[in-house]
Amino acid sequence: MTREDRSVPIRPARPEEAEALSALVLRSKAHWGYDAAFMAQVVDVLRVTPEMIRAGGIAVAVDPDDRPLGMVSVSVSGAEAEVELLFVDPAAMGQGAGRTLWRHAADAARRGGATALWILADPGAEPFYRAMGAETVGRAPSDAIPGRTLPRMRADLTV
Repeated sequence: MTREDRSVPIRPARPEEAEALSALVLRSKAHWGYDAAFMAQVVDVLRVTPEMIRAGGIAVAVDPDDRPLGMVSVSVSGAEAEVELLFVDPAAMGQGAGRTLWRHAADAARRGGATALWILADPGAEPFYRAMGAETVGRAPSDAIPGRTLPRMRADLTV
């Protein structure tokens, strides 16, 4: 069995995990080599709150001891869905959590009636999303850094 074949359990996020999930997201973002000044600019945009978790739609990939390996949040609006957050702890990268979270997001989007899944990707994560079947269709403004643009990607959920 290859690493990609291993099943990584997914469960709903719990409100009491908000701080730990926020820390995981920031570790994952910092993995791409961003400096402290950059990270200070994105911390508020990347914060996971108990309210976000209570609203639903956040799933967590966990290890056998139920410790979070990564998380995903997807929103669906008609035929289109958006990956809001998809982050894997750097220590868990390459172990199937990202692929499992992607599949979870795509399945959730399909269940909600979406035929396309959109991603505003970190440039470092663009190859991962390509490997998941998404294509870069343009660039869009960053939510956190004025003047910065990011790859805008789309995955066709009908294939």
